[in-house]
Amino acid sequence: MTKLLDTFSALSDPVRFGIVEQLMADGERPAGHLVEGRGISGAAISRHLKILREAGLVTQRSVGAQRLYSIRPDGLRLIADWTISKRDFWEGSLDRLEAAILDEEAP
Repeated sequence: MTKLLDTFSALSDPVRFGIVEQLMADGERPAGHLVEGRGISGAAISRHLKILREAGLVTQRSVGAQRLYSIRPDGLRLIADWTISKRDFWEGSLDRLEAAILDEEAP
């Protein structure tokens, strides 16, 4: 559960959420490209990327002096698995509600 909480915590910041969205849409990107259009410094982006790495949401690799970042699908899978488990709960609840309503309407 702690890993899931770390994941949600990392994504709770709008800048970090935006970085994850960008990497999902565009694929691997250098850190410098993740600064563009955000109105924050390279140092601030580095701090955000560190939090995302520690939460297991992004990976970093170096090519020369350049650091490239990409999404870690396993990190996002935690969220997907949790969401699906809750979906089952709600579908079961709605099925029970439907059965109760039908039972009440029966003559």
